[in-house]
Amino acid sequence: MTRRIVLLRHGQTAWNAERRIQGQLDSELDATGLLQAKTVAPVVAAMEPTLLVSSDLKRARATAEAVAEATGLSASYDVRVREFHLGDRQGLTHDEYAALAPAEFARFRAGEWRGIPGAESPEEVASRYRAALVDVADALGEHGTAVVVSHGAAIKIGTAVRLGWPLSATADLKGLGNCGRVVLEEADGRWRLAGYDLPF
Repeated sequence: MTRRIVLLRHGQTAWNAERRIQGQLDSELDATGLLQAKTVAPVVAAMEPTLLVSSDLKRARATAEAVAEATGLSASYDVRVREFHLGDRQGLTHDEYAALAPAEFARFRAGEWRGIPGAESPEEVASRYRAALVDVADALGEHGTAVVVSHGAAIKIGTAVRLGWPLSATADLKGLGNCGRVVLEEADGRWRLAGYDLPF
């Protein structure tokens, strides 16, 4: 292994618990989420990261702060690793969404997010996430581990683009739990999936 990128989902928010669609709305960690972040931080620190990057949204920033405290690193913030912008559906609970647009909600639950009014497409998210991960890998040089604190659906996209998979492959990945981790490792010039939704 020459380089490693750990994609870490943020801790739980009240909106997660309520099954309310966050997208890029700026909700904060709840008490459970803060505990999750503090619990996962030493697990991540044991991987001896040399770089810490986070989405700028509050729930990711708070998770990154726990990792920073455990590692001694300072986080930098990158809007390119934000969650999908989910347009007109941000702020709705799942039940509200299902009542408003049943067929669209069924596609959303199946992981098909194209056509949500006002939302980013998977291709748009892939483009920005790919660019962010290229910059992260470049910043590592030939060796080292980076932690990127981000969001569930965006991490699935990021995993696919870093591995060179088609975006359709994300349908085969389960959703990440709060503070779940994806580990990507590079050896011999090729990135591989070393762990997915790892527990803490």
